[in-house]
Amino acid sequence: MANQSKREQLINQLENKFNDIGQDLDTHLEGILYSEPMTYWDYIQTDALLNLQTKRTTLPDEMVFIMYHQVNELLFKMILWEIEQVAHHKELTATFFTSRLMRISRYFDMLTSSFAIMQDGMEVEQYLKFRNTLTPASGFQSAQYRKIEFASTDLINLIDARFRETIDRDTPYEHALDHLYWQAAGKDFKTGKKSYLLEAFEGKYKNEFIAFTQEYNTINLYAKFKELPIEVQEDETLIKAMRHYDYTVNITWVMAHYKAANHYISGGTAKGEKIEATGGSDWKKYMHPKYQRRIFFPTLWSEQELKDWGTNV
Repeated sequence: MANQSKREQLINQLENKFNDIGQDLDTHLEGILYSEPMTYWDYIQTDALLNLQTKRTTLPDEMVFIMYHQVNELLFKMILWEIEQVAHHKELTATFFTSRLMRISRYFDMLTSSFAIMQDGMEVEQYLKFRNTLTPASGFQSAQYRKIEFASTDLINLIDARFRETIDRDTPYEHALDHLYWQAAGKDFKTGKKSYLLEAFEGKYKNEFIAFTQEYNTINLYAKFKELPIEVQEDETLIKAMRHYDYTVNITWVMAHYKAANHYISGGTAKGEKIEATGGSDWKKYMHPKYQRRIFFPTLWSEQELKDWGTNV
């Protein structure tokens, strides 16, 4: 009787669910009758996932390089998924905000620790050979990472430090995007000439970036925080989570990336000669936090902490 009662309850709930969307329950039940059982490999799409790796050379460690970056992109997607939940939350609480920030920080902790896979798990000699086949592609061209930045803070905090005083909320998005900190990796600001690396990146994503920054203009993480009631903004656990996220992304993860890149790009040859990144970017100028001082939540740091940002790492 108990099982029968539970079954009837489920049927009623299903009927209500499908009625709400104008669907016939019997039709969907008949569909279940002929459907095949779910399997792990179908649900995860294992075969498709494992066929996304295409080597361009005969060097075995190139496969490590490809898969590592694909894992990074999957983690970036997880991060954007968490940010979206906060950005579109209608009744945001300190507890919900904090929990999502800590999830994101843990994903970045994974990204940070994973650089050991690259630094200790890929031969420098092999990288210096297959890297030429990758030119002019560059990790600089990760659109998802740029979206993580756009969704985390006000656009002004991502503007090249040299131009922040000339940009405000009335500045057209296209003009603002043309002065983002990472433009330093692909533009000669004396001549205004852009590298192929930057031109290709913008050709693919510029319109998408403009639409994305417009969407997140008032719902990025920093904007959502500033909209909260004062008593919620002063929640110590939330403040700690926000500072942790800010430091984790803009100092800890960035410096781990910087050191891994330096290991291969600057110290990878027998003579220690310096070589450019695959896309030809001046990667040190845009990557190291002391140059661009990327800070998502500037009001949550003291004047001295802001002054010392990225100098003691």
